[in-house]
Amino acid sequence: MSDETTAPLLSSIDDTIESCMSGPHITHILPSLLVALAWVFDAQQTFISVFTDVEPTWHCKNPEDTICSSSSSPCNLERSSWAWDAPTDSSIVSDWDLQCSAPALISLPASAYFMGCLIGGLLIATFADSFLGRKRLLVFSVVAMSMSGIAVVLSPNIWIYASMRFVCGFARATVGTCAMVLSTEIVGKKWRDFVSIFSFVCFTMGFLSLPMIAYLCRMMSWRVLYLWTSVPSLCYAILVHFLVQESPRWLLVRGRKDEAIETLRTIAALSGNIITSSFSRLQCFDEQTCDTGALSTMKMLWHRKWAMRRLTAIMTVGLGVGLFYYGMPLNVGNLGSNLYLSVTFNALAEFPAALVTFFLVGKINRRSSLLTLSTISGICSLCCVLNNELIPERVQMVIEIVSFFSACTCFNIIMIYTIELFPTCVRNSALALTRQALVLGGVLAPILVVKGREKKFWSFGVFGLVIFCCGLFTVCLPETRGRSICDTMEEEEYKETDNQARNGP
Repeated sequence: MSDETTAPLLSSIDDTIESCMSGPHITHILPSLLVALAWVFDAQQTFISVFTDVEPTWHCKNPEDTICSSSSSPCNLERSSWAWDAPTDSSIVSDWDLQCSAPALISLPASAYFMGCLIGGLLIATFADSFLGRKRLLVFSVVAMSMSGIAVVLSPNIWIYASMRFVCGFARATVGTCAMVLSTEIVGKKWRDFVSIFSFVCFTMGFLSLPMIAYLCRMMSWRVLYLWTSVPSLCYAILVHFLVQESPRWLLVRGRKDEAIETLRTIAALSGNIITSSFSRLQCFDEQTCDTGALSTMKMLWHRKWAMRRLTAIMTVGLGVGLFYYGMPLNVGNLGSNLYLSVTFNALAEFPAALVTFFLVGKINRRSSLLTLSTISGICSLCCVLNNELIPERVQMVIEIVSFFSACTCFNIIMIYTIELFPTCVRNSALALTRQALVLGGVLAPILVVKGREKKFWSFGVFGLVIFCCGLFTVCLPETRGRSICDTMEEEEYKETDNQARNGP
């Protein structure tokens, strides 16, 4: 008997996806998990400068040299009187004699990387919502990020190095957002939170792998560390190209119904589900519903007050969280503790943050969670400003880890929150803009970290004040816990109007 006459008709994207995911197996989430692995390489490129750009320790060649022994910096000493503890090429600082350079020059590569992320996100993020799609932009971004990471190895000086880091950041800008949006759009509602949390776990795995790789390469050139992180990501991009499907949601809002149906059949087959339903009434949109222009999604956001209000508020919160999140790992060296252990403890803090996020997303409101956690991060960071006589070094490390843990959880919730705040038509662009606000904090963080070596307030103090003040903007956002995600601006606008009618403006 024909499936056209025996099965209930599917009338919405959500119903269709849920039907395709209702098989006895969970193998359909494997492509989604593969996509989430992009966050491993994203994290490695983001925090690699913690080890490659660090100022190594040094020692006096003659222990009896009182002038050398009493000096806290090698800048005022004869070059022949001291030497680096590690090989000269273990860091860019020792490799290019930058130990006495201005803070702005030393922090230039890290700032250039985040500036590249900022500009790249603004220029190419909308391609995932318009003509390229989630999958193709993800593959392109990972390949470009990997190739620029390999090109960094050939840098002869800090200026070329900073330029290559800018290119790497530009390419990397859309990796995380495309990976998160694609991974959540090719699974049903039941698995959406799970794959989101898995993305954060992958980012943690990438972050945590860095101190281990760096420790193994500590007596080698800093260039080796870039090779160990860039070549595997290139191989990963090839796997994604051949093993992952495009988002059926994106295909439908682009009017490509036949491709969307074929993708849904493939996903259903992975879960052991045989499609017996008709797609004849499957909701589909023409190209005019979501214009294919590169800047069309931006116009949709700008021309609707409710969308701009949400975007401005979530980006402001993201700015404060980003300054803290990207700045604190770079800043752990200012505590005076072991660099490898400090970075490892910060990376480990992301695991419980991911677990807490998993429970918070399902049970606790987004707004109250962000407000509480940003407040905790701010207070703990301000406590680290106090000197070691008032708060011992080990206690300061614990307080710093607690503050970073809270910021990590904020970061995770912001990403999920943004996905729920905006419809499919502009979701990737909105998430990219939010992430650019997070990255903007990363642009400013290295400068504050270098200044913090002179006075802790410029790092810990500013980090704490900014995340606390920016976190207050959370109250401007609507609550989205338990809501289904929308596909068009009109659908989201209707929900916004209906919510205001029931709860008041």
